[in-house]
Amino acid sequence: MAGTARKRDPERTEGVILRAARREFAKAGYEGARVDKIAERSKMSKGLIYHYFGSKDKLFLAVLEDIYQELREQNEALILDEFEPEQGIRRLIDHTFRYFAENPEFIVLVHSENIMRAQHLKKSDSIGKMFGPLNSRLGELIKRGVEQGLFRRDVDVTELYVSIVALGYFFLSNRHTLSIVFDQDMFAEDAIPKRQKHMEDLILGYLRHPGD
Repeated sequence: MAGTARKRDPERTEGVILRAARREFAKAGYEGARVDKIAERSKMSKGLIYHYFGSKDKLFLAVLEDIYQELREQNEALILDEFEPEQGIRRLIDHTFRYFAENPEFIVLVHSENIMRAQHLKKSDSIGKMFGPLNSRLGELIKRGVEQGLFRRDVDVTELYVSIVALGYFFLSNRHTLSIVFDQDMFAEDAIPKRQKHMEDLILGYLRHPGD
């Protein structure tokens, strides 16, 4: 019966495998992850996994594309044109930072791919197209801020978004070492809201500062 169900619902089967693979790659890294373990986690056979994805390399790429797609869908759920410019920036910062905080697997997987110099993402046909709509909507938000006299005119939207991501990503990916280096508990209950407020102050301070 299970085999018949898999044949009838390949999308669900792929989803089960991808979720299991995400956990295994996040736990063990690309090099340490084993398809045997993914099969065990997903309760699927290795043969079925290879049937769907072809190889460990292709499975890892599929996991990366899936998690980036998830982030894109989260971003698309935030309709920036519903907010006034400053409120929209605050919401984008909150939305992005909260996603990273609630999905630590994203940070581990992206870090692993960066160590490998994006060798898997270079083969993707979809990653480069995923964040175009967000860039466009963020650009419109910035434009409205400029027209209202709130924001500087020389904002590079891609640089702005990279800065928003970096300010949250670095903090979350390095909390263990930062706690030791600065002798401060970066896992304290108020650490996340404190960091988020700092991010908002930095980003909005930049946007409000007149360009040269």
